[in-house]
Parts: sequence; structure tokens; C-alpha cells
Amino acid sequence: MRANRCVRVCARLILLVIVTVAALLAPPPALFAASAPLADADPPATVPAIGRAWPVGSRPRVLRGWEPPATVYGPGHRGVDLAAPVGTPVRAVARGRVAFAGRVAGRGVVSVDLTGTGDPPLRTTYEPVTAVVEEGEEVEPGEVIATVDERGSHCTATCVHWGLRRGEVYVNPLSLLPPWLLHRGPSRLLPLA
Repeated sequence: MRANRCVRVCARLILLVIVTVAALLAPPPALFAASAPLADADPPATVPAIGRAWPVGSRPRVLRGWEPPATVYGPGHRGVDLAAPVGTPVRAVARGRVAFAGRVAGRGVVSVDLTGTGDPPLRTTYEPVTAVVEEGEEVEPGEVIATVDERGSHCTATCVHWGLRRGEVYVNPLSLLPPWLLHRGPSRLLPLA
């Protein structure tokens, strides 16, 4: 009787370990995946994980994630909103050339064409910001390109809207960041038994 109980307990522990390991090794949630294809658009653009810095801070809070629209002109959220107080430095995520630095519909915007990402190149956008770079300038990852502006935010708290697109196809900007930058956290030792 005791032997049967011990076998059942051991079997449950082994199952628990297997489920835990599978959960830890599973791919990241959809929040970090590239875009879903739109019903009447081209397939999603391939996005290399070339980012070397977050646009603001070292791991900002995502206030609103990527929500691709069902159709080209449908409702959605074509970027991510990152919490950042007014005046926070906004940094280039990867190497590129400033394609635009100015105001659009009353909001400060900086757009950077990313080097070596194909034709047309991937383009990141940051808004609302006050640019500290000019159109045509080359920028390096982590280089300050703007500061968070107090005017033009669509968030309830101050934020930076960070977008990414290839041509006219919007994709999830978080897909630019490699896993080590997305999931930075403390190292954890797991028991062997």
C-alpha cells in the first residue's frame, strides 16, 4: 500500500517537473512576436532582432502593446506605448539615418531608417518628442535623438509611442529587440532534483 502511494507521489512530481520545464522553455508570448498578417495586405515584414537599446529607460513599462488591425484601414494600435516622463531622453534603438525630424499634426516626430534592413528599410518612429537630431544625420544605437514632449501624447500617462514599419506595412517594434534585452532579469538557479 505504501509502495503504491510512493509511486503515485513520485509520478506526480516528475509530471510537475516536466510541465515546469516545458513552460520555461516555451517561446515568448505573442506580445513580442512580429505582426499578424492583415486580411488585405502583404504578408508581414521580416524583422531582424537588431535593436541594442530600448527607446527610453532600460526596461520601460509597456502601457499599451501592439494590436495589429484586421484590415489595412481598420482600428488597432500600430506600435507600443512606453511609459516615460516629460524630458526623458529618447534613444535610437539601432543604427540608422534620420529620415524625418519635425512636427506632424502638432506632434513632434522622429523617424529613423535602419541600416542594413533591406529595401525599403525598416523605419522606426518616436512621438511625441522634441528632436535633437536633424534629417539626414547618422545615428548609433543608444544615441539620444529626442526628448519626451509634453504635448501630443495619446496616453493617459506621459509616454512615447514607438512604431515600426517597412514601406506601408506596420510591424511590432518589440520584435526589433533581442530576447536578452526583452527579458532581462535576475539569473535564477533551478534545483537539479
